[in-house]
Order: sequence, then structure tokens, then C-alpha cells
Amino acid sequence: MITFNHSIKSVVAILFAITFFSCEGNYKNVKKLSLKDNEPLGIGKDVNFKYTDSGKVIANVITPLFLDFSSLKFPYKEFPKGVEVRFWNEKDQKSTVTSKYAIQYEDTGIIDLRDSVVLVTHDSLVLRADQLYWDQKNQWVFTNQPYQIEFKDGSYNDGAWFDSSQDFTTFLSRKNEGVQLIDTKKEEKDAKENI
Repeated sequence: MITFNHSIKSVVAILFAITFFSCEGNYKNVKKLSLKDNEPLGIGKDVNFKYTDSGKVIANVITPLFLDFSSLKFPYKEFPKGVEVRFWNEKDQKSTVTSKYAIQYEDTGIIDLRDSVVLVTHDSLVLRADQLYWDQKNQWVFTNQPYQIEFKDGSYNDGAWFDSSQDFTTFLSRKNEGVQLIDTKKEEKDAKENI
């Protein structure tokens, strides 16, 4: 009888020790264990993020729904009900981009904007596309979907895809159609000055 009770106590002690030492103290892993598969780490409703640099607002992200999947191996943030991003350049000039869906990949720095994407730059250029990628690290904007750009003078360009610096100073596109308005008086004046 004593050996039987002693054996049960030994088994219970061993099980307790295994259970105690098998628990990992790493808080990150404990958080991951408490989440169900493909469940966001955080959910935000009616979110208004403001990003600052040296006390100055450089970007403002507004969205009705924000899902944070930063605990996954390939972390990302999702904006399933759309997003509006306002951003200011070094001269404090504001540009805005909106879309009905967006996803931001943390490791690559790429933002994928989809469905009714509209970009309005500080100098009144309006870009419309079904999908637009923004590579934040390389300051590059591109799409492989049809797009249209409207310039403030009324000229426009429709294309099959484009690749551009985010300030549109370098712009490569394919299968273009459009209308370009040329100020002939300005062209004549510039030609005279170059003689």
C-alpha cells in the first residue's frame, strides 16, 4: 500500500515537473498560442493614425477597420473596408490616396491598394487605377493594371501599366493613349530664349 501511494505521488510529481518546465516563458509565443489560426493580433475600428517625424505630421491614415496580423511569419496589416492616406512632402504639400481595400506588408514595405484607387497629388495630378503598389523603402509606385492620369491642364493619359518614382519625375508606361495639351506660346518663348 505504501509503495502504491508512493508510486502515484511520484507519477504526479513527474507530470507536474514536465508540465511546469515545458511551459515556455516567452511572452510572444504565449500570445501566439492564445490566438486561433489566422486571427488578427489586434482589431481597430474608426482608426485615425498619425505618423510624425521630429514633431511634424508626415502621414495620416484613416480607416473604418484595421486588422493587425503582425504575429504571423509574414506579418501584414489589412484595411478590408478601405483606407484614406494623407501625406505631406518636405515642403508641407499634401497628397491623398484612397482605395476600397489595402494591405501593408511589414517585411517588404510594400502597400497594395485595390479597388477604386485614386491618388491626388499636391499639384492636382489625379491617378485612377484598379490596383496600385507603393514600395515605401524604394519610394516607387507601380501597377500592372490599366490606369488613367489626369493633369491639371486637362490633358490625360490612359495606359496598360506603369512604373514610376513616387514623385512621378521618372515615369515608364506601356500602351498609352491620351491627349496632351501644349502651350504653343510658351514653346515659342522657350525656343527664342535658347537661341
